[in-house]
Amino acid sequence: MASADVRKDLLDCSICLNIYTDPITLRCGHNFCRDCIDQVLDTQEGSGVYSCPECRAESVERPVLVRNITLCNIVESFLFTQPAQEENGIFCTYCVDSSVPAVKSCLHCEASLCDKHLRVHSKAPEHILIEPTTSLEKKKCSIHRELLKYFCIKDSACVCVSCSLTGEHRGHQVEMLDVASEKKKKRLRNVLQDLITKRDETKKRVQSLQERKGKVHRRADGAVAEVSALFIDMRRQLKGLEKRVLSEISRQKDELSLSISDLLQQLELKKDELSMKIRLIEELCNMTDPLTVLQGPDMGDAEEGDDKDQERQEKHLPDGGHLDVGFISQTLHTLSAMMRDVKKGIYVPKPADMFLDVNTAHNNLHISDDRKTAAWSEIMQNRPETPERFQRFCNVLGSSSFSSGRYYWEAECNKAAWWEIGMCYPSIEREGGQSRFGENNKSWCLRRDNGLYAVIHDSKVFQLPQKRSNNQI
Repeated sequence: MASADVRKDLLDCSICLNIYTDPITLRCGHNFCRDCIDQVLDTQEGSGVYSCPECRAESVERPVLVRNITLCNIVESFLFTQPAQEENGIFCTYCVDSSVPAVKSCLHCEASLCDKHLRVHSKAPEHILIEPTTSLEKKKCSIHRELLKYFCIKDSACVCVSCSLTGEHRGHQVEMLDVASEKKKKRLRNVLQDLITKRDETKKRVQSLQERKGKVHRRADGAVAEVSALFIDMRRQLKGLEKRVLSEISRQKDELSLSISDLLQQLELKKDELSMKIRLIEELCNMTDPLTVLQGPDMGDAEEGDDKDQERQEKHLPDGGHLDVGFISQTLHTLSAMMRDVKKGIYVPKPADMFLDVNTAHNNLHISDDRKTAAWSEIMQNRPETPERFQRFCNVLGSSSFSSGRYYWEAECNKAAWWEIGMCYPSIEREGGQSRFGENNKSWCLRRDNGLYAVIHDSKVFQLPQKRSNNQI
């Protein structure tokens, strides 16, 4: 049959984790055992809203339980195709020649019965029949071998009649097993509802933390991209500046070298010419024949014009061979401007995240689940009194602190006539008049009073000149 291929886990109720018993379907399409979903809906009855344990789909009215006939048939077909021994593996006690599946167990006889032996079994009241089980001894008192009919409230134990009348549980308050079982189920339903509520709250917190983690990753990735782009641009500009400066230095070197080489060549010629004149004059001076001396060439004085031109050229050369620093200085100014742009690029002010620390909140302040909103409440929050909590003024601190740097926050305030917001040192007093923001030297406060704004520090009030029309600061 086709049902033989059905996976057993697809036929399991998500509440009891067993194969469906009388399966029903909610409006959202999820299936449960009738008894299981009834118990869950009973626990939700006082909350004013009913929800599916699987998808949390809500409804104001108690859902109508519709029997899923198709699923019921599938379950029956699945159980029919299973081997007989899988029917709890319990066989008839009296069929000794073959293993015949049992259909009932008798507590009085402490035996399991097949259909044939059940028909001839005693119908006396003491012969109590139950579903097949191998744990018959657990249904009877281990001392008196009688059926367990009562529950001892003092000892939290199931007892028989003899235990309650003459045994060790004599005089103790007892209840019928059905009554005690229903009471325990009621307690378990309350526990179940509390656990479901806590699980849902934990799921919300996990989701919130995952969102914050994703936000951190996105901001970090954005910062990495910005810094990488900034440094790529810096390297490009620095490379261009380096190329221009090196080219200018090379140009100045070639130009100065050429000028100096020209002067050197002129001076070498001048030196050779002077040396030749010196030799001729020395020869004339060493001659003894007056006629030869007088008939010889008259060298005259050295040409001063050429010397002055050469001296002027030498003076125009940079002192000590230094290069012209004008362009290099201009380049350094350009580099400095680049660094200023880098600082602006690195520090792009953005609003800082702020989460409120519930451990510091005054008990008349209601803090939202996301810890971003605080509001006055006439209902005391009944938080435990701790050294960190503000006792007199309705203050609350943020959960994060800082020791340096530049920060700013954006806050949305309601249209009430009065509120205060500020910052303080962690050592601010938590009780008495010194715990109010701005009324000490450990805090700064921005106060709004009837549309007027003032800054307060160490009890000194500085009125701000203009009014603000919106509620964002």
